[in-house]
Amino acid sequence: MILYPAIDLKEGRCVRLLRGAMDQATVYNEDPAAQASSFVTAGFSWLHLVDLDGAIHGRAVNHAAVAAILAAVDVPVQLGGGIRDMAAIERWLTAGVRRVILGTVALRDPGLVREAAARFPERIAVGIDARGGKVAVEGWVETAETTALDLARRFEDAGVTAIVYTDIDRDGALVGVNVAATAELARAVSIPVIASGGVAGIGDIHAVRASGVIAGVVVGRALYDGRLAPAEALAALAA
Repeated sequence: MILYPAIDLKEGRCVRLLRGAMDQATVYNEDPAAQASSFVTAGFSWLHLVDLDGAIHGRAVNHAAVAAILAAVDVPVQLGGGIRDMAAIERWLTAGVRRVILGTVALRDPGLVREAAARFPERIAVGIDARGGKVAVEGWVETAETTALDLARRFEDAGVTAIVYTDIDRDGALVGVNVAATAELARAVSIPVIASGGVAGIGDIHAVRASGVIAGVVVGRALYDGRLAPAEALAALAA
């Protein structure tokens, strides 16, 4: 299981949102590259980046911050937020992003996901963000009638490398990972599932690991607020 520290980018800064609300952003670092470097120094082997502004506008907005992070660290990075066409996918992969996460476009244009996964093996993930079990898109502004499970199943044979499943109601709220729903999704599909949203402390890391079916977990506010120590979290994974 892999632990992914999250760097959410808004207006060039490293922030955390509460349940996806853009007007409830807490700034944790004015220098995202420095934040990325500190995570790598702490021992993390991957980074999870989200261009929050990009998710709203449907195009890269925090490209300078992402580029600075890529230049500062030598660990693989996965990136989501506003990646809506093949040109953007290719541009980020060429720039050094190891894996792009396709969210809104996975619902709007599943054919693009399939095409990208075939063209870039092991480098395309699908981001499924759910509110009340229903898929939310366009930076979580819109909620569709499609369920998270239905969307995940559309890509069973597409060759995507992972699904990043976010429970929006828990994201940034420090109320615990929705292990039951995430594990249920992981058991229902053959694609590795990464949990996102709600990590409050070391207990969540143990719970996710104990599920036996979740491939990784994204951690944000708990790390920034000091509720979860990097050494403790990484030790729990290695135990």
